[in-house]
Amino acid sequence: MQDVKKVLEEECDEESLRLLPKAVDTVRKKVVRRRIIVEGFRLDGRRLDEVRPLYCEAGNLPMLHGSSLFNRGDTQVLCTVTLGAPGDAQRLESIVGPPTKRFMLHYSFPPFCINEVGKRGGLNRREVGHGTLAEKALLAVLPPEDDFPYTVRINSEVMASDGSTSMATVCGGSMALMDAGIPLREHVAGVSVGLVSEVDQSTGSIKDYRILTDILGLEDHLGDMDFKIAGTQRGITAIQLDIKPAGIPLDIICESLEPARKGRIQILDHMEREISVPRTQDDRNSPRLATLKYSNDALRRLLGPLGALKRKIEDETGARISVSDGTLTIVAKNQSVMEKVLEKVDFILGREIEIGGIYKGRVSSIKEYGAFVEFNGGQQGLLHISELSHEPVSRVSDVISIGEQLSLICIGQDVRGNIKLSLKATLPRPRSETNNVVEESVSSTKEAPSIWASAGDLSSNGQQNQSSISEAGGINASTSSPPILIRSAAECDEEEKSAGLVQNSKATSRPVGASETDHKPKTFHQDSSVLAKPGLLQTINDKMSKSFSQKEGDKTEVRSPVTAKTLKIGTKVTAKVYQIRTGGLVLDLGGGIRGMYRFETNGKNDFEVDDELRVVCVSFSSKGIPVMSLVDDDE
Repeated sequence: MQDVKKVLEEECDEESLRLLPKAVDTVRKKVVRRRIIVEGFRLDGRRLDEVRPLYCEAGNLPMLHGSSLFNRGDTQVLCTVTLGAPGDAQRLESIVGPPTKRFMLHYSFPPFCINEVGKRGGLNRREVGHGTLAEKALLAVLPPEDDFPYTVRINSEVMASDGSTSMATVCGGSMALMDAGIPLREHVAGVSVGLVSEVDQSTGSIKDYRILTDILGLEDHLGDMDFKIAGTQRGITAIQLDIKPAGIPLDIICESLEPARKGRIQILDHMEREISVPRTQDDRNSPRLATLKYSNDALRRLLGPLGALKRKIEDETGARISVSDGTLTIVAKNQSVMEKVLEKVDFILGREIEIGGIYKGRVSSIKEYGAFVEFNGGQQGLLHISELSHEPVSRVSDVISIGEQLSLICIGQDVRGNIKLSLKATLPRPRSETNNVVEESVSSTKEAPSIWASAGDLSSNGQQNQSSISEAGGINASTSSPPILIRSAAECDEEEKSAGLVQNSKATSRPVGASETDHKPKTFHQDSSVLAKPGLLQTINDKMSKSFSQKEGDKTEVRSPVTAKTLKIGTKVTAKVYQIRTGGLVLDLGGGIRGMYRFETNGKNDFEVDDELRVVCVSFSSKGIPVMSLVDDDE
């Protein structure tokens, strides 16, 4: 072309110079198409059904909610995902169709991606069409709005273009959505299929053709077809067909679906190696959304006069609060902001008092016998002087002051319904106190015995507090309950003889009619001779088994009404659904105790209020609330 152009310039043939680019393009088209049909080789040396080299990366921009980078050959696309509140949805002014649009994909094709310096204006028809195609491809795998009410926006920026940028947007957008923690049904990928045909000039029918997988930009320009196909492992979600001839037989269109499926599967395998499941939102700076149910009277208290209280909470926390008929929706930037908002809402509106629950309150007044604390939406609780500290307190004002904010635990209610609070229950128990209790109980023994916690001394999570003995004979114990002492046979014989002599000489027996349970022994003595007597051993076992619930395997099932003391890790109970939230359930465990159950991935989430569930306690939250899990029917 350069040689011909040089000769024409010397001859000053301007007409030929004007027609030269079109003539060169015609010759190039014939050469490329003949090489593909006759030799089966493409411009870059690939086979007809071969996909260009792939590279993908998810989470490359950690500050964003979701991001990904997708490369296929020289085509590169950067996709980002932004999550917003339901109120951020795009409003549509249309007579028909939905009034809002919660999922948006914006496709951008800047001039620099094809090495051009051009003016960047608004979106053109090509960008709108490519973005709509990619949006339809991804919309099919999004979760329902009831399960995921967020507004989602994908921004696709083409960094370099050499064909199939819209299908690269589908691949990059799918990975970015999973990186943002959106529970997609499965990944979506797309590939473009081309066609090069040879037409019989006499009849006008196609006498020979070749189907190309993953076409280049030049192959799109010189070929007869650009068939964009996007889908998952199981099917197709979106297609778009561009053709240059007047028509293409239907059997060729159907035949091109199989090479597109093979190429799509290859791309999907590569994407799943990078990210196969949605990322958890616990370790990401993703927004949080909570939907709560309250009465209209309670919501009026939250709004305040002319919405002043609502605006104050939004200004202090940066969250957004919206109120509808009986529904409160909170949108926060991250989990820490959400916890602050929920704390303020709980303080204003209050929540049901749970024994063992941790509440934040403000000291309203101080008396000689304790202090009154305002908490949980204006409720008053009594903090007795004995519940201020593990150490003796002479004056209440020495420990707390009016207006001070405290974290307290509800320990119960008195006969008049007054709420009793405790501050010392939130404080760690002094180590010296626990050591003194154990040392006093074993001071009379001749040598350091081995100590286990008694059968009735179980912690709230169902594990026994264990003690250990150092080599020097010192005892480190974390329990204050009566220990079980293991003694030798000689010591037990001496103890029995001395006990018999004292009983005969002093004749100090217990009163008539008193039961064995009226006197609680501080120690149990066991040795080899005791173990040899079945009667005594059975008596000891019966006493120990009374403080345990019935066990099945490693799980404990409480058949009596559950209390804060009997509920521990592994306890099975029958609970009722008390409240349904976005991420889980609030369960009524009985006895005034509430638990929570988080929805599991791919698990059941269609519950109704007052449904009965078989659950087991698996852990406790930082606020002391039991975390439950569903029990399988087989168990």
